[in-house]
Amino acid sequence: MSSFQIIVGSMLGGTEYVAEACEYTLQTLGHQTNLHLQPEFIKILTNKQTWLICTSTHGAGDFPDNIQKFIRDLKYCDQNISSVNMLILGVGDSNYDTYCLAAKKIENILNSMGCYLISPLKTLDMSKDIDPELLAQQWIIELQDLL
Repeated sequence: MSSFQIIVGSMLGGTEYVAEACEYTLQTLGHQTNLHLQPEFIKILTNKQTWLICTSTHGAGDFPDNIQKFIRDLKYCDQNISSVNMLILGVGDSNYDTYCLAAKKIENILNSMGCYLISPLKTLDMSKDIDPELLAQQWIIELQDLL
């Protein structure tokens, strides 16, 4: 089984709940997980791992406060992190033109660093009548053969 570093970017806590639902599902499938609510890049960076990044977007396409330092450290990383596999889950409201923009920016950064995207970016639209935790868990289950 795999080891997952679950990196959370959340302003109001909703994305944190989604990340915790993903963590529970991954553990149920037999994977090891570490949930990072205040992610520190240097502590997360290890070999042979998968990053699951769950983030909302704040303001005009900005990263949530709790993940900004992680993103800054990632952008200026001088280490080869191409061995990192990744899944990215964006939580947002499609009524805004910055819908899931933070997740899209993270995807671009990690792609430019040679990381492997296991599955296309998953977005959850909170303007719809959805259960975001359940949808996130279903997404993880659908991907289990790729994990």
